[in-house]
Amino acid sequence: MTVKTAVIGLGKSGLSTVNFLIRNGIVPDVYDTREHPAGEENLPESCRLVKGELSGELLGTYDELVVGPGLALSLPALQEAASQGVSIIGDIELFARYCQAPVVGVTGSNGKSTVVTLVSLMAEAAGLNCGLGGNIGIPALDVLAEDRDCYVLELSSFELETTSSLRLVGATILNLSEDHLDRYDGKMELYLRAKQRIFAHADRIIVNREDVATIPPNGHYFASFGGSGDSYGITLKDNEEWLSVAGTPVFPVSGLKIYGRHNQMNALAAMALADALGVSREAQNRVLSSFAGLPHRCRLVRERNGVRWYNDSKATNVGSTLAAVAGLKSGLRGRIILLAGGLGKGQDFTPIKNLLGHEVSLMLCFGRDGGMLRELGPETALFETMAEAVEYADGIVRPGDVVLLAPACASFDQFKGFEDRGDKFAAMVENLA
Repeated sequence: MTVKTAVIGLGKSGLSTVNFLIRNGIVPDVYDTREHPAGEENLPESCRLVKGELSGELLGTYDELVVGPGLALSLPALQEAASQGVSIIGDIELFARYCQAPVVGVTGSNGKSTVVTLVSLMAEAAGLNCGLGGNIGIPALDVLAEDRDCYVLELSSFELETTSSLRLVGATILNLSEDHLDRYDGKMELYLRAKQRIFAHADRIIVNREDVATIPPNGHYFASFGGSGDSYGITLKDNEEWLSVAGTPVFPVSGLKIYGRHNQMNALAAMALADALGVSREAQNRVLSSFAGLPHRCRLVRERNGVRWYNDSKATNVGSTLAAVAGLKSGLRGRIILLAGGLGKGQDFTPIKNLLGHEVSLMLCFGRDGGMLRELGPETALFETMAEAVEYADGIVRPGDVVLLAPACASFDQFKGFEDRGDKFAAMVENLA
């Protein structure tokens, strides 16, 4: 019996879903509220595309809707369809139905892409054919193949909302801080509830023991990571810090090419997940010694006249900004000048206030919600654009200082995305006279 299916929302994820369904004998209808949806030109001719406002009555005539992560399940049309018994899923749930190989999953507010990249590289270093996909920007259905030995998925709260049967050999919530609260009615507990769905069918639950929000409500988990030597942690050997497992040193912190305490935690989480896949310690260590980090994630752009300029444009929430500052302050001779601003997504910026005048000497604010950041304290200045903030920073820095772009905000007020923002920042810094 053919299941009457519609894909709601086109774009990269929706187009991937359409092509996957067609390969498996289902030709879906496609709905998109936009007049010119991304990917429309690549939509197979066999699919009917319906544009404009969603109709609950019309959607209620389908057996199943595959909804893109950018669409809230609270939309009235989706609610009406659900009330009529229509199954509402996402592409990760489709992935779960067809996947035959072991999978590990990673969610959290910050560090997801770094961790999944580390784990996939570790698996590949061990000779495994590993598929990497999900929220990292590679649709999971695009990497689903019969010859895969394993999969590593980055999972957003939006993707997890429509996922119910995904079995994971290892799963972790890296950390939780305010993000996407505009989608969750300003309620952190709704955001947390969506994240916790990753543990529903996980064999090994791995938590951050320094962040209680990452621990399942029943308190049960397989392993944890954190700063001490317990489980996956950090321990001293010959007065040097080492990443450790159950107190046994396995890799020197000084051997990491990724910088900061937050990246040490990312490395520990990656080790725990790689262990769940059966990846050897030797393969893990080879990757830890060579991985230099992802673009736009606390990457050194340039050192000029004794001043280091860092691009952490991916810091799109308060928690990631705090982590970036904490990672750079160790051993710093001079000041940290922070560039922040953009779309705040309903976050509470107050935690940044505690940095001002201490870890952060001056915060240069820009973008739509830059004024809200400016109000946090006197150690701030407001500019209309990031370019103006960069120019001002260049005029006041002195040797030993760090200028850090870690905006704590989304970028879509003035840029195409965090990559575009980071690229433009890097170009500005490279072009300083």
